[in-house]
Amino acid sequence: MQSDTSSSTTVTPENTVQPKDQATPPSVNLQQQVRFKSLDGRLLLILPPETPNLEDSDPPTGSQWTELWQQLKHRINGSEHAWKPDTEVHLIAGNRLLDVRQLQEIAEALTIAQLHLKRVQTSRRQTAVAAATVGYSVDQDSERNKLNNTPTNKADSQADPLYLQTTLRSGMEVKHPGTVIIVGDVNPGSTVVAEGDIIIWGRLRGSVHAGVNGNLKSMIMALQMEPTLIRIADQMARGPEKPPAQFYPEIAYMTSQGVRISKASDYAKVKLWQVRGDR
Repeated sequence: MQSDTSSSTTVTPENTVQPKDQATPPSVNLQQQVRFKSLDGRLLLILPPETPNLEDSDPPTGSQWTELWQQLKHRINGSEHAWKPDTEVHLIAGNRLLDVRQLQEIAEALTIAQLHLKRVQTSRRQTAVAAATVGYSVDQDSERNKLNNTPTNKADSQADPLYLQTTLRSGMEVKHPGTVIIVGDVNPGSTVVAEGDIIIWGRLRGSVHAGVNGNLKSMIMALQMEPTLIRIADQMARGPEKPPAQFYPEIAYMTSQGVRISKASDYAKVKLWQVRGDR
């Protein structure tokens, strides 16, 4: 007896059970993560930005620091990294507010991984002060200048003065887009770079560069002037080979003949003469 194939049942694609769509994993915003990056032979430790519109007086919340700290330890302990021992690290803190204790904890974590924190780049004044106090080189940029792309007068676009009550040791460097005021000494081998004036309420024995963006009206003042090198805008001068018999506050400023150093008590007379000469 021949079988009846016309009565066989076929399964159509519509009757098949389709697999459920797999959930798409959430995307990770690298800008919100602690990152390490190698650049020009340097190792950068990049911290995610804080919530905008925080003032320098606003301390970071405990949850913000705890999350940042956990991310940092995870990155340092990651097996995918193979750093050379004693590699120098530049901390890119951005607008994140860090105090002395937090900077020390970051440095200790890096030390355990045989890394050495050398420089802190920040747009926050309190972070810059904390970093210099601990003894790290500081590169402070201006958050205001980043946000404002319209052309402005150089003097008007400068950041507020940076006040530091510390002594700069050899190897330390402070950069600031405004005036720098240091209550302490600037030792040989240290450097201060400012777009505005540089005022050292102590001994100046390192290198200083005022008016770095070309401001010839910038000045450099110190209670005891023994600089290794002085620069104002693009003009350069070296300190005396032999120290003077007596020290007194002095000011370095620009003249038509180049950089000149005068007693602070005579500076007002010199400026008055220059004003009269310009009339």
